[in-house]
Amino acid sequence: MESEAPAIGICDAWKSYDGGADFALRGVTLDVSKREFLALIGTSGSGKTTLLKLINRLIEPTRGAIRIGSEDASQLDPVLLRRRVGYVFQGIGLFPHLTVAENIAITPNLLKWNKAAIAERVGEMLDLVRLPRELGARYPATLSGGQGQRVGVARALAAKPDIVLMDEPFGAVDPITREQLARDYRALHDTLGLTTVMVTHDVVEAVLLADRIAVLEDGELVESGATRDMLNHAKAAHVRELMAMPRRQAERVRALADPGS
Repeated sequence: MESEAPAIGICDAWKSYDGGADFALRGVTLDVSKREFLALIGTSGSGKTTLLKLINRLIEPTRGAIRIGSEDASQLDPVLLRRRVGYVFQGIGLFPHLTVAENIAITPNLLKWNKAAIAERVGEMLDLVRLPRELGARYPATLSGGQGQRVGVARALAAKPDIVLMDEPFGAVDPITREQLARDYRALHDTLGLTTVMVTHDVVEAVLLADRIAVLEDGELVESGATRDMLNHAKAAHVRELMAMPRRQAERVRALADPGS
């Protein structure tokens, strides 16, 4: 019996922005299984966002291939591909001249859904991200950071994508809101059976949310594995140091909370 194709297949992907020998990505090969939550972590400039953008053809690889399911992404219309893949990023990117409802409805409108179906979907999305439906009539400038980020998630999910890409999605809000947003998104990921690839600088966030973690450094994939395995059995020394951070932070908090223990 033939095994199921991964949701995303990245094969020997290289990316140079100037066409020369300075590569932002160097031979990255990585599969993402259907319904998996993968976190990409690494220092600034390690290639995380570049890799994310290759998946939905916001940029093209210099060499190598990207597959979406069983299809070669290079053979897919990039505009249609992006309508199939949800994208959430730190800056939210809501259109200020459109209402919340109009922002959520952008992709369904582009896909020429009928008005009744769009209105129903907008309401469903607001419910799904725990926002009151009356918020649909407001403009982005009137929202809190957390509300705006929830609208960004609703917009990404509105056209029922199977794959969602997230680039530092919760980094621009306060810690309490960030934790709530992250927990709620993970619940949506599980409920909707999504495949999620998330870029984050926060190792603790990656550990708490992701099924699997991939570490990039200087454009190369250094190591990847199930979150528990990466915490306990990372092979590369600097990856072990990186993955030890959540445990060290927890121990410091425990010591501060109970200094006599």
